[in-house]
Amino acid sequence: MSDPRPRDADPSDGSAGASVTTPWPPARVTDPAPSADGGEPQTLPALQAPPAAADALRAAPDDADGRLSATVERLRGEVRAAHAAAEGRALIELAKGVIVERLGCGPAQAARQLAELADRAGLSRLELAADIINQAARDQVAEVAGEFVRTAIEEPGTAVPAASVAVRLRTAESAALGAGDTQAVAESLLSHALEPLGAVAVAIWTTGPDGSLSLRGHAGFGSEEAERWHHVPPGVTTAARQALSGRSTVRYPSLAAAGIPSIGRTRHPDGGRVVVPAGTGGRIHGVLEICWPRPLDPQPQAVERQIEALAELCAHTLEALPAEAGPEGHLVPVADGARELAELSDGLYDPALVLTPELDEEGRLVDFRIRHANAHFQDPAGRPRAAVDGALLLEAYPATAGGSELFDRIERVHATGEPFRARRARLTALVDQVPLTSLADISISRYGGGVLLIWRVEDESARLASLLQHAQRLGRVGAFEEDALTGDITWHAQLFELFGRRTTEPPVALKDLAAYAHPDDAATIRRFLQTVLHQRQVGSAAFRMLRHDGVTRHIRVTAEPARGVDGGLQAVRGAYQDISAQHWTEVALSATRDRLAATEEAAEERNRLTLQLQHAIMPPVRPPLDAPTLDVAVRYRPAESDSLVGGDWYDTVVLPSKKVLLCVGDVAGHGVEAATGMVVLRNALRGLAVTGAGPGQLLSWLNSVAHHLAAHVTATAVCGIYDPETRTLRWARAGHLPPVVVRGNEAADLPLLRGLLLGALAEAEYEESEVRLEPDDIVLMYTDGLVERRDTAVQDSVAQLLTVARQPSDSLERRLDELLERSKSDTDDDTCVVGVKVS
Repeated sequence: MSDPRPRDADPSDGSAGASVTTPWPPARVTDPAPSADGGEPQTLPALQAPPAAADALRAAPDDADGRLSATVERLRGEVRAAHAAAEGRALIELAKGVIVERLGCGPAQAARQLAELADRAGLSRLELAADIINQAARDQVAEVAGEFVRTAIEEPGTAVPAASVAVRLRTAESAALGAGDTQAVAESLLSHALEPLGAVAVAIWTTGPDGSLSLRGHAGFGSEEAERWHHVPPGVTTAARQALSGRSTVRYPSLAAAGIPSIGRTRHPDGGRVVVPAGTGGRIHGVLEICWPRPLDPQPQAVERQIEALAELCAHTLEALPAEAGPEGHLVPVADGARELAELSDGLYDPALVLTPELDEEGRLVDFRIRHANAHFQDPAGRPRAAVDGALLLEAYPATAGGSELFDRIERVHATGEPFRARRARLTALVDQVPLTSLADISISRYGGGVLLIWRVEDESARLASLLQHAQRLGRVGAFEEDALTGDITWHAQLFELFGRRTTEPPVALKDLAAYAHPDDAATIRRFLQTVLHQRQVGSAAFRMLRHDGVTRHIRVTAEPARGVDGGLQAVRGAYQDISAQHWTEVALSATRDRLAATEEAAEERNRLTLQLQHAIMPPVRPPLDAPTLDVAVRYRPAESDSLVGGDWYDTVVLPSKKVLLCVGDVAGHGVEAATGMVVLRNALRGLAVTGAGPGQLLSWLNSVAHHLAAHVTATAVCGIYDPETRTLRWARAGHLPPVVVRGNEAADLPLLRGLLLGALAEAEYEESEVRLEPDDIVLMYTDGLVERRDTAVQDSVAQLLTVARQPSDSLERRLDELLERSKSDTDDDTCVVGVKVS
């Protein structure tokens, strides 16, 4: 097996500047002293002072301080050697005791037998003593040593000698069991067992009744660092807390990478940690935290077993030590405590059970025994207390191991000492093999070696009363009862707040209610009292209450009379409700309805006027045009919504020169503003066309009108002048789609001439074009409402229009109807189409 320590491990005890590498395997040193029976000195592994310290002792400084320092080092070495000798003698004496018991001989003969066996085996007496103890004990230390033996057989030359491991562990065990406090245990574990593994520090934590952690022993950490970490409050996440909460070993290859705070982190920030719960019999007595100076690689299984054995040794040591003062000076209990818990539980008004752990032959927790059921204990299955006392928990209540997880909670509290509280937890009990579930508040706490389980079954009536109280508070409702015979009045606490009265003031009687109401509501109060007190029927009334603090509340009171056996009035029960918020909400809603109605009426009137204006300009039925060689048809489709009356317009008029003006336009926007702009542009174009100017010049003048004479009007338009004598159409466009010419079975749109929309700039020029028409040709002018779609490009929509226009039709009127019917526009805009057929 390879060396389990990190490279360049620093096994120093925490003193500054120390850097001594422990040999692996440990060197042998001379047995500290002959035994009492006169046996020969033997060897001890890994107990010799480091060579650097020996050199320091051999140095003879000239100055007084140097001599004093050398003397101190020499005395320290002697103390360490004395401790090592005592621990080695303890193992040898224990092995001799085993030989005396097995062979039935005396101590002197046992010593000689031990020496002879060691010589024949080629081992030191200390190594043989450890092997004899392992064979006799057959505990976890023996198992760990056996694993090293198996590894040595399977992988020769790679494993640490099993005798060396056994000596280290048994020496640590001897020193720990002989220690008088936890601090000595920590020092023994580090020096005898952990430093050879490369560890540089160790900490032993214990838990308090409140779930806090206390540093009970440490080695390798400075005194100031230990003082800062002497107490960890409950709820603070540390490395030891993680192992305690999970009840399992936690390994951190690098503590800094894990981001977990712990003792010694500033000195060894990148060092690895192994944190092991130290427990026996299902109870965790403490936590063993081991620190390495470098990042920790995965450890072999045999090394992990060593650490587990040390944790078990630490647990047995903590269990055997007397009580020590906790962080607040209180003694930490280590006794069973069942009798004290029983006395405590008898003073409780809630059902309680005192539980103690039940262990199997190997010391593992398998169940809890019910040591005591208090006087208020009520078994859900109806059994008497005597039937439960002394029984095992899982036998008496097998459902605790099911979905309720109650057994797991008890086991966790027993292991960690952290109390558990839960409200409205589900308790399940088997009654005649039928599971019955109830809700209860649970409390589980540990005292010494016992666990106190307390529960309070939820009272249904109390729960309903609590729900009713919350409902009354949320609804601002307060109940009352008035005794008609004695005059006693009972008020719900909510009523004092509603009336603005202190709880020390007497409640208000029904007959005095008018004195707290607005004078205008006095008649309402009288009718209410007449109904309830005299007619003895259920009554209700809403009134304004004037409180003494000047606040006015809107209150609804409802009451019903309660009759006695003789039919007379015995009591009046009812409730007051604060409906102020509802009242003001209704007032605001009513005002909103009025404003909305007024707005709707104004909008309807506005739309009506807009439609009238539009129809006045473009009547639905157009008179025939006085142009013998032209057949003109017009279709106008208004927007679906009356509120979207648009600015589409058209005009066809015969000019004094006998030429025909054809135009279609679209003013941006909707409503009255768009209709007004339409009127301005249409009439202006009619007047300008009389001058005989061409369509480009007409649009240029119309742009000036839109920009200067009309307020914020922008529009598109296409304008054409048709000459009947030559059958030519001169046209221009201002940001509008060009006309479409249908000839036979073909349809095409005219070129897209240059022309800016009207009103955008103060001056603009518009390009003109001329097309010669033939008999039966049809010219179509239209607004964008015919082709616009939200999800389709304009070019694709125009192509669809040309496809429809190519279809043959009986007449020009019918052709325009088909264009509107087959239009796929979805913008809810108005549409205007002008068709001209040359004859």
